[in-house]
Amino acid sequence: MMRLAGKTALVTGAGSGIGRQTAQLFAREGAQVVAVDIEAGSAEETVELIARQGGGKGDEAIFVRADISQAADCARMVEQSESHFGKLDILFNNAGISHIDDGGLETEEAVWDLTMNVNLKGVFLGCKYGIPALVRAGGGSVINTASFVALLGAATPQIAYTASKGGVLALSRELAVIHARAGIRVNALCPGPLRTNLLMKYLDTEEKRQRRLVHIPMGRFGEAEEIAKTVLFLASDESSFITGADFVVDGGITAAYVTPE
Repeated sequence: MMRLAGKTALVTGAGSGIGRQTAQLFAREGAQVVAVDIEAGSAEETVELIARQGGGKGDEAIFVRADISQAADCARMVEQSESHFGKLDILFNNAGISHIDDGGLETEEAVWDLTMNVNLKGVFLGCKYGIPALVRAGGGSVINTASFVALLGAATPQIAYTASKGGVLALSRELAVIHARAGIRVNALCPGPLRTNLLMKYLDTEEKRQRRLVHIPMGRFGEAEEIAKTVLFLASDESSFITGADFVVDGGITAAYVTPE
């Protein structure tokens, strides 16, 4: 029995990284997938990958271009999910950005505003329009992507990014409490350092990568596929009594004081 059989899932940031891997995994587990990204071409490519893994049927996924910082786009992506597949059961608010020019007190106001608009406001808008659709479907699961940096400080500052992800944790807890009696579960995902473009654009030398790896007890970066498996658990009925939780998938970095040599 596939774990998401008969369910419809909306994934933002589905054009790459965690989003793409999750969209593909959801489809393999029986879900109909709405792949959302601001880059329409990348979302369409994800849908094509899903079609190929499903034998080329092409009826288990659609793509929607959306800027999640815009209310109209978020309303439209949910409406298209319901109009195409008839309902929405799973909402994965995953899309996010980070900026190299986010160095603490030197962070420009424009960088702060853009980061908050995408990483925090985008999750709020996804929930604002998505949760009513889940209620209409009789209940469902919301997973919001935060980060391990929302749980601990770093000597390498990324102030706007860290603050936005902390906001995602608080927002997720509040929504979990508000909507629990409606059969809606809301959990936050806190990935650790991953071998994705979002992080590797900063760690562009071996020296920088080793500087980060020394803090991870497992001694390696995580993979997007590993995070997708946690999202699958939170999306499935296997996590039916879990809501308001912060799920940390970080190779042990938040547990470490010192790491093995």
